[in-house]
Amino acid sequence: MSPSPASPAQTVPAARRALPGSPFLAAARGERPGRTPVWFMRQAGRSLPEYRALREGTSMFEACFDPEMLAEITLQPIRRHGVDAAILFSDIVVPLKAAGLDIDIVAGTGPVVAEPIRDAAGVRALPVLDPDQVERVADGVRLLVGSLGETPLIGFAGAPFTLASYLIEGGPSRNHEHTKALMHSEPALWHELAGRLADMAITFLGAQLDAGADAIQLFDSWAGALSERDYREFVLPHSAKVLDAVAGHGVPRIHFGVGTGELLVAMRDAGADVVGVDWRIPLDEAVRRLGGGVVQGNLDPALLHASWPVLEAEVRRILAEGRAADGHIFNLGHGVLPGVDPDVLTRVVGLVHEIQQ
Repeated sequence: MSPSPASPAQTVPAARRALPGSPFLAAARGERPGRTPVWFMRQAGRSLPEYRALREGTSMFEACFDPEMLAEITLQPIRRHGVDAAILFSDIVVPLKAAGLDIDIVAGTGPVVAEPIRDAAGVRALPVLDPDQVERVADGVRLLVGSLGETPLIGFAGAPFTLASYLIEGGPSRNHEHTKALMHSEPALWHELAGRLADMAITFLGAQLDAGADAIQLFDSWAGALSERDYREFVLPHSAKVLDAVAGHGVPRIHFGVGTGELLVAMRDAGADVVGVDWRIPLDEAVRRLGGGVVQGNLDPALLHASWPVLEAEVRRILAEGRAADGHIFNLGHGVLPGVDPDVLTRVVGLVHEIQQ
């Protein structure tokens, strides 16, 4: 069956760097590299003094659409920490902004939508993202590909459910009450909205992959608010659409959400090659539930503020639990918190690298 007119066409896979020595890519394929690879969600950003100096006087969206600035911010943690992968500096609402929606990122709050979308008129007025609207992001990816050497670059996008939640709630939400009400009361409208947002994510990821990104991560930050039944009915088809659309690029596809211990199998079933695990479930238990495979995680970000003996013990425990998986990428169970001492992150990287698998 041919795709609907609103669906972006799948693009021809771009030629990309050969990185045979990358521990990150090896682990993502289920192999056992010589060391456990490590990177951190939100490694590029507010925990780094060089980031704060560079961003002074520049809004988040200005930074995200400035190719040179986003490339420099992405490179900063590579230089400082020696992590095994770079994550593109961006935000999950960048494609919404690029498409023309009135949305802002408010310090201390997060994304805020001027006019929440809660009816058919709002859904049908949602613009379609054109690749040209994120070309400056793609330009930043091209700069990074030329600067990262042997370090792979992870591109990313927000998953349809999380994007929809921001649009429906008008901003971050504790209970997602408007989202769940629309989902259950008007399922056809929900699926139309989620489908449109899946198309937007496909376009955004496609631009990054065509520019040379080596892996992608689909962030479904708030999917943990759902039961597995609701996830499979209302969310999985749309996330699967995104992950399937980029499968032809032949890069690892990571799927991550917060509070998703009960959804791990469903998130894997959506098409993930690597399942991100937050800190609420032991990594070996996650592997047991998944029946093997590759996992990413899962140090509690708050413990980066603990004493070194406590932190070292946690890192060693997680590495031991990760041996139950076919492949393990060490990460946090969510993003780096703003007040973390960056020297602690560097020390964690060194510890992960020195412990033999």
